[in-house]
Amino acid sequence: MSPTPRVWIDADACPTLVREIVIRAARRTGIPAIFVANHPLPLPRYPEVQFRRVSAGFDVADNLIVRELTAADLVITQDIPLAAEVIAHGAAALGPRGEWHTAENIRARLNMRDFMDTLRASGIHTGGQSAWGPRERQAFANALDRWLCRVTGNA
Repeated sequence: MSPTPRVWIDADACPTLVREIVIRAARRTGIPAIFVANHPLPLPRYPEVQFRRVSAGFDVADNLIVRELTAADLVITQDIPLAAEVIAHGAAALGPRGEWHTAENIRARLNMRDFMDTLRASGIHTGGQSAWGPRERQAFANALDRWLCRVTGNA
């Protein structure tokens, strides 16, 4: 018997609207949503919504997620190294802008992340991502719904 799928959320930097979309989806499907953060989050008390608080520190939340996830799970994160570990464990990784991290694109994303870190470390201002808005919200909600339909057999 395969494990029940769960949705793990790397919640320290997760947009509030992503949290709300995930909570509604968990309620609708019954698939557990587990928020992991090193600070308290305002989450409703539903059986499908769980919160795991971790101590502050480098990669503490990431390590808990990787240690407990299964290949049936989805991890929502904008952390590219965490997404790479999730993929290496056979699970799915989705960014809060609706972009899938996959075995085919993760190496290039890690390289770009490292390159941008090098530029910033040398004093070059690289800007940042555009604001998270309605387009990103829709892309995320659509990607999450497709995954949920696939794992619940409602595709």
